[in-house]
Amino acid sequence: MDLESTPLFDRKSSPPPSPSKAQAAPTAPPAAPAARAARSPVATPGKAKKGDAAPPPAPSTPAAPASPTNGTSAPGAPATESALAAPAAPVFRTTAAAMASKQREISVSEFFAKNRHLLGFDNPRKALLTAVKEAVDNSLDACEEAGILPEISVTLQETAEDRFRMIVQDNGPGIVKQQIPKVFGKLLYGSKFHRLKMSRGQQGIGISAAGMYGQLTTGKPVAITSRVGPGKPAHYFEIHLDTARNQPEIQKETDIDWAPPHGTRVEIELAGRYQRGRASVDDYLFQTAIANPHVTIHYKMPDGQTADYERATNQLPREPKEIKPHPYGVELGVLIKMLVMTKSRNLRGFLTSEFCRVSGRVADEIVAAAELRESQSPRNISRDEADKLHKAMQKAKIMAPPTECISPIGEDLIEAGLRKVIKADFYATVSRPPVVYRGNPFLVEAGIAYGGDLPMDELVRLVRYANRVPLLYQQSACATTEGVLAIDWKNYELQQSRSALPTGPAVLMVHIASVWVPFTSESKEAVADYPEIEKEIKLALQECGRKLASYLRKKQHLQYELKRRSIFAAYAGILAKSIEALTGVKKERIEADLDRIAKKDMPELSEPPAGSAAEAGDAATPEEAGAAAAPNANGGDA
Repeated sequence: MDLESTPLFDRKSSPPPSPSKAQAAPTAPPAAPAARAARSPVATPGKAKKGDAAPPPAPSTPAAPASPTNGTSAPGAPATESALAAPAAPVFRTTAAAMASKQREISVSEFFAKNRHLLGFDNPRKALLTAVKEAVDNSLDACEEAGILPEISVTLQETAEDRFRMIVQDNGPGIVKQQIPKVFGKLLYGSKFHRLKMSRGQQGIGISAAGMYGQLTTGKPVAITSRVGPGKPAHYFEIHLDTARNQPEIQKETDIDWAPPHGTRVEIELAGRYQRGRASVDDYLFQTAIANPHVTIHYKMPDGQTADYERATNQLPREPKEIKPHPYGVELGVLIKMLVMTKSRNLRGFLTSEFCRVSGRVADEIVAAAELRESQSPRNISRDEADKLHKAMQKAKIMAPPTECISPIGEDLIEAGLRKVIKADFYATVSRPPVVYRGNPFLVEAGIAYGGDLPMDELVRLVRYANRVPLLYQQSACATTEGVLAIDWKNYELQQSRSALPTGPAVLMVHIASVWVPFTSESKEAVADYPEIEKEIKLALQECGRKLASYLRKKQHLQYELKRRSIFAAYAGILAKSIEALTGVKKERIEADLDRIAKKDMPELSEPPAGSAAEAGDAATPEEAGAAAAPNANGGDA
């Protein structure tokens, strides 16, 4: 009998019959009294009457399996409690209005204060190096832009355990009074971000981030002293960065007596750790002196020791010129923004005035390919029309961008820089011609120093640069390392294990110069792996490798000749005595003639022996042979 379909049935007056032995056979046990009461809509709580039957005992067999997730029971199985129970009402932890009230704008300085590892301040040792690096880079940029030969002093003072005061002073043009608080107390503030021109700094983050790190770890402000000219006052500031608003707070401002006629001095106290060796402040200044032979650096270490790197040349690097964007390097969103902000009245004028290498003829071809009108106003271009214009720009044949926006070191100055700090037996340098990636011109320079006091049984040291700035971290993630590993250095007389740097007494230097270096992160520690960049790195190093292989083969040939002539000289006396007995010529004269013959045509390392060029050519691939004939950045043959 179905209890649910019999509303007149009263469990109190007529209890259900007890199950028989035959009915007790199924494995599914009868429901417990509590569960039965929960399922019956007519059951009422209360004490059982005297005549009521006792409830059956609780089953000892396992519970029946749960019902399917859709709430229906399996065919032939009895209904379970979970299948018949009503779904629970959702419990809200919060509301949309409450969540909206918690949302607020995040300041860029507040973001980087919490994620300072993105800027290179992820451990005390690296933080000290990054602070020095940012200050020195700014000083070099300022001096070169003003046409001043840089002279920089770096001082590290240990004020407590793992706490240092960093002082960097330069002889640059100085900073005007109104700009000092913003330059040192506001992130993303600078003049180099929107310029297509080679420079060390790009983002306007570096020195202000170093001051922010010092403020977070020591609570002390940044101290700045600057003077713009001999007859001008020296301004002294103490600046605190308000991370919530990304605004500087001036804690002290005054004019002071300062001896230098012009320049800037920065003092930051920060938590750090000083340690010598690779990827240290010492190593950074050492590498900076190589790539910047025109700079003089005075360095005072925390223990009182000093190191001076005198300039190797009085010639400043060529001043790079700012260029306009190239059509190949502009994305659709940037193009739409340029169309809105341009002052040109028609589309033809927009293309010729806002981009480089776009002549009137090229502009007409682009407009025709995009099916637009030359007289159309750029501000009235729709999004679809801008998309057509962008695709037409990418397909048009346009000359590569000009290269006066980059300033290479040059082969002679690279060698001068290597000779200044590395004592070796052989030097080779290469400066490749400029090429383009994403519409941005760049060039690669490379150098090798071999022999001398360099260790014989260690891996070759790789020194990486981007716009004359040493890259000390993330070597394995850098395109420079990929370019080195892509070369079989056994062809150039260097031992190499699989997927590793070559072994030998050598230093490899690679420099990438570009208007916009594609760094992998804001800390500017590694270059992104663009195929164009890696190819140029490989070609430059292969050219240096051929010069090194020629030198080593000449050296081997010289050693062989010396061995042959030493054997000849060992028997010269016996030969002279025999000739004297046969001819009657005096022995001394014969020995002098034999000595002259032995020294005749003695090969020198400055000139290759016969066959060396052919051997080097046999080892080169066709791609390398073509690269060797390419002109370098100075206009001559490589």
